[in-house]
Amino acid sequence: MKKDSPIFVAGHRGLVGSAIIRNLTSKGYTNILCRGRDELDLLDQAAVNYFFQQNKIEYVVIAAAKVGGILYNQNYQADFLYENLVIAATLINAAANNDVKKLLYLGSSCIYPKLAPQPLKEEYLLTGPLEPTNEGYAIAKIAGLKLCEKYNMQYGKNFISAMPTNLYGPGDNFHPDHSHVIPGMLRRFHRAKIEGIPEVVVWGSGNPKREFLHVDDLAEGLYVLMEKYDDPTVINVGTGVDCSIAELACMMKDVVGYQGEIVFDTSKPDGTPRKVMDVSRMKSLGWEPKYSLADGLAETYQWVLENKIFDDGKTAYNRIRRGAII
Repeated sequence: MKKDSPIFVAGHRGLVGSAIIRNLTSKGYTNILCRGRDELDLLDQAAVNYFFQQNKIEYVVIAAAKVGGILYNQNYQADFLYENLVIAATLINAAANNDVKKLLYLGSSCIYPKLAPQPLKEEYLLTGPLEPTNEGYAIAKIAGLKLCEKYNMQYGKNFISAMPTNLYGPGDNFHPDHSHVIPGMLRRFHRAKIEGIPEVVVWGSGNPKREFLHVDDLAEGLYVLMEKYDDPTVINVGTGVDCSIAELACMMKDVVGYQGEIVFDTSKPDGTPRKVMDVSRMKSLGWEPKYSLADGLAETYQWVLENKIFDDGKTAYNRIRRGAII
């Protein structure tokens, strides 16, 4: 990519999109195009096509998605399936119709079967049933990456797909009702510390194991893919290291400085028992994550405090609407 190439980052206000913008800006890219939902509705095919035509887009990174935590995913499966399916189809088709040089589509590790062997290899895709609590979201993501693959096979389009593991970091959604595990847990531990609450309740048994990647590490990995990777086969991006939710809770307790007890609510769903990625293909390109989980959590908490994220109503991050496309 040339420094002045028109690059469209879809979903620039979200966790991943904002990290991509930081990464590209730090490298001297000067023609990064961003549009909020109020400016460009990614569900509107005609509007998206017109936007691509007018701006002569050369490169696209699709980080836009309807996202939410485990309970929100479970309760609004139709919404997650429909909106993410339409976003993917609209953007990928517009890129194909307007001669975009390269497109990178972001999926999710939830595309892999619930009981797939661990660590998750790219070839395990579509080899078994999905986790039921986020099946709608996963099916939409699978459709998007397959659409990239088929445009490559049929039309020779340089459309690639990356599967990030669970992400966290500055710019995350810290909403109390529908955030993911790290921001949700961070908020609860912080509140308990400030208000002197004697215990923090963590959903599930604490036994499931998850892998977590700092979003700035992901952004650098995606840059490597845009520069070096032209294979339509999906590629995993993660650390290759996991920890249990119980271990994460203990780490979070230390980072926040909370002195109370941790209680696990076993009436809440655990989700997939274990999810860690095989990232050997990604590492073969010369990329390695820089953040340890402990260091990444500490940096994220410091960012939260500096930006007053938990002072409700005072920052844009606290006003993320339920189910917003980010």
